[in-house]
Amino acid sequence: MAPHALLNQQAPADIIVKNQHNEEVNTSDFIGKSTVVLFFYPKNNCFICNKEVCAFRDNLEEIQKLGAEVIGVSPDTVKSHEQYANKQKLPYTLLADTEGQLRAAYQVPKVLFGFQQRMTFIIDIDGEITHVFESLLNHNYHINSVMKVLQQELEEDVDEVSGDEE
Repeated sequence: MAPHALLNQQAPADIIVKNQHNEEVNTSDFIGKSTVVLFFYPKNNCFICNKEVCAFRDNLEEIQKLGAEVIGVSPDTVKSHEQYANKQKLPYTLLADTEGQLRAAYQVPKVLFGFQQRMTFIIDIDGEITHVFESLLNHNYHINSVMKVLQQELEEDVDEVSGDEE
């Protein structure tokens, strides 16, 4: 499979959608603060989606220790996201991409029965998309890939610091 067209490109910016608290969020607000794990999932309250969002929830503390924040995106409504976040005890932001502008900007395709593909983007602090993971049915692939990349980046940072001191 060919690499995603946005890999090693600047993340789409200035897209405004609402989060689960009915607050407007501009995608430009994420850039420059930390690494961002932006994951697209097809729908609230479906079996595989529940597994994926809860895996990010269960690993959130470690992800944050590794210098990243998590943001989930689906086409569900603000109200649906609010209920879903409460039900699943999700402490991170969910964005309601009801009109598909984020999906289109990030080139997330629709697949089975018109659902959007399950894709995860890692965006570095400078706003560059450094990794893209895609798997509709293997929810573990996303969290495992994210954790591996973030841990490798931490090890590389430590190696760079150690190398500078010698």
